[in-house]
Amino acid sequence: MTIRRFPLARTGGCASGLAARRATVAKAALAYAMTGLAVLMLSACGQQTPQREPLTGGDPARGQALIVHAGCGSCHTIEGVEGANSLVGPPLMGLRQRTYIGGVAANSATNLERWLMHPQAFSPRTAMPDLGLTEDQARDIAAYLYLH
Repeated sequence: MTIRRFPLARTGGCASGLAARRATVAKAALAYAMTGLAVLMLSACGQQTPQREPLTGGDPARGQALIVHAGCGSCHTIEGVEGANSLVGPPLMGLRQRTYIGGVAANSATNLERWLMHPQAFSPRTAMPDLGLTEDQARDIAAYLYLH
């Protein structure tokens, strides 16, 4: 195996070669930093998170009672609902901060209410059953979920 030797510098000895390498490294570091900054700035120009609508206007207390009555806790973990600690479906805490509902619809009060009433209309293969909720019931459940 041949090892190729590179002189530290053409003139000036070791010290000038070291200085030249440090300058090259500094330039490369600056170039990487500028590239990273450009990527970061451009990534902020991408698609914005959908704006969330105000709360549903429903009654969260009624929503909590409906969640218990409908048996939502048999599939989901839901904060503040006794016994709702199942892992069959996704946990429903922090729902208001999510970008999508059911992985398919933009997170809005209207879409959440519609999802609760007719989940198969959004995602035909979803395991979530159609619970036969009325619009008012869905609004109350959505109000509860958006608060937790």
